Amino acid sequence: MPDNELHRLHSGELWREFCEDLKLAGEQVLAVSVPDDDLTRSEGFRYLTRLLRLSLEKNIEFADPDYPQFYSLSHETAKIGNDNPDNFYQNCAVDGGREYRIHGNRGSVAYLSIESKAGSFAGGGDMAPTGHVELEQLEVGENGDFELMVSAREYPGNWLPMRLETDNLLVRQTFGDRAREQRAQLHIECLDPAGSDTLDAGTFAAQLSAVVPFITGTAGLFRQWMDIFSSHINQLPPNDQAMCLRAGGDPSIYYHNSYWALATEEALVIEFTPPDCRTWNFQLSNYWMESLDYRYHRISVSRHGAELEADGSVRIVVAARDPGCANWLTTADHRCGAMLLRYVEARDYPPVRTRVVPLDQIAGGPGERGDA
Repeated sequence: MPDNELHRLHSGELWREFCEDLKLAGEQVLAVSVPDDDLTRSEGFRYLTRLLRLSLEKNIEFADPDYPQFYSLSHETAKIGNDNPDNFYQNCAVDGGREYRIHGNRGSVAYLSIESKAGSFAGGGDMAPTGHVELEQLEVGENGDFELMVSAREYPGNWLPMRLETDNLLVRQTFGDRAREQRAQLHIECLDPAGSDTLDAGTFAAQLSAVVPFITGTAGLFRQWMDIFSSHINQLPPNDQAMCLRAGGDPSIYYHNSYWALATEEALVIEFTPPDCRTWNFQLSNYWMESLDYRYHRISVSRHGAELEADGSVRIVVAARDPGCANWLTTADHRCGAMLLRYVEARDYPPVRTRVVPLDQIAGGPGERGDA
């Protein structure tokens, strides 16, 4: 560590810079394009505190690629980029020049993918994909146990590719019924560690300097996405799929991200015929692209719980109060936010129809089309 950097650490200058940079991150919440209602503003500043927690874990507590651990990247009280309420997300620091072994048990989840990535949202960057493997591609024992090699060098059998620039792994576990299914249990070890597990001053200084850029980069990226989505409010066109992949998306998932905005007595009606796919789901999020609080509200619906129309199509109704119909999702006192329809391993991508109607014109369940 250069003497001047060591002096900045010892003198407290590095810490003061960290605090000043964190204060400036608040400008993301005050941007001109952000709705200025009390709820959006409050959630925005809460969002920054949540990103701070995630960034401290990512960049300090779980940042050592020689002694890696899987940790929860997004969960009930810390969320990023239209997080899926049906998912359990995990992240892990790695080094593309090292080799790793993952061992564990597949549990009973409906879908499991493990991806190698390069980069993060710090400084407005992205998470470029460098390797991808799904549960169905792995050799798994009768009891669900498996091993997976992770490296830039190819291995026979279960292998997740990396590149030299790879610096993290992203795991998605998707549940059909979260209450009944068992998570996959994953453990990872570096086969050729080169460093010590003792805290190093130079390493810590670099880690601390990375914390706030992740916060501002993440908040800024998805705020920019909402600016893009504002061109098709209350519609669900397909995304630029390459944009989704750069932001950490799964190549097996097809994304329809958008922006919703409703008055209290309005409803958004969404209709589509699900394609042949492993699963699909639709969710509501707030302006900051955090899923609405699924602990207390029904804000998403999936293949595993949706009520279908007689012709196999789906009608989803988004509204502030229950109009007494199937597949109603609550806005949970929000007046606007993000929304996302995703298909996993779909073979085609049917059109999605949307319309806004007066809430009092909505009625009935499947087959009872009482809306205008």
